[in-house]
Amino acid sequence: MPVRLTILGSGSSGNCAYLESDETRLLIDAGLSGRQIRQRLALIGRTPETLHGILLTHEHSDHVQGLVGLGARLQIPVFCNRLTKEAVEEQLQVKLSWRIFSTGAGFDVGDVAVETFSVPHDASDPIGFLLRTPDANIGFLTDLGHATKLVIERVRSANVLVLETNHDLKMLQNDLRRPWSVKQRIMSRHGHLSNEAAAELAEEIVSAELRYLYLGHLSQDCNRPELAYETVWKRLQTIGATHTEVKSTSQQEPSATLELTNSG
Repeated sequence: MPVRLTILGSGSSGNCAYLESDETRLLIDAGLSGRQIRQRLALIGRTPETLHGILLTHEHSDHVQGLVGLGARLQIPVFCNRLTKEAVEEQLQVKLSWRIFSTGAGFDVGDVAVETFSVPHDASDPIGFLLRTPDANIGFLTDLGHATKLVIERVRSANVLVLETNHDLKMLQNDLRRPWSVKQRIMSRHGHLSNEAAAELAEEIVSAELRYLYLGHLSQDCNRPELAYETVWKRLQTIGATHTEVKSTSQQEPSATLELTNSG
């Protein structure tokens, strides 16, 4: 059976991905409502009751809000570090089935080897993931203000990467609804990646093995899918990385399921 990846939703209001291997079914973050996660899983013929775990990158609501309707009710194992656990407990006031790991440590969930690493973002102890499956390595970088050398090295072996393209810099600077202090936070080194910053990071990360690059966590107000796509795609074309397929994600609907095998 091939490894399957479905981005159930990705944007500034909610992020959640589904990964399925031969032995393991996981959510990476649960930032949609429990109802929305259930409905979107149903679209691909799956249910939350079959999940083996939920992996959390950090405690912000657009990554954890579904834990109330799913994790607490079904007691699905929730994997995160200690500071994220404490922040989620204070925020949601729910009892969850915690599985605590140390940032930087690795662990297995079924036949998926989970590697964790620290990322710069304004949360308690935010992390990225590289999931090593029997058929492909899948990386998640959805919230970070800049890419450290550690981040680049830890995801360089990814065959699939979900990468934040949060905002178009001009759109953010011209946005009249956000106060300057919020704009500064977003643009800071512990905020979010712009399209251009994501393109620069993609250029540093791309290897012969990177087959798919998903653009995620787009701001609804300060970005457009076509802007993010054009910025990153052009950068990859410029350096000759034509083997890497760039894919957009959506807040409103799941992406098409990607099936991965060792043969490609």
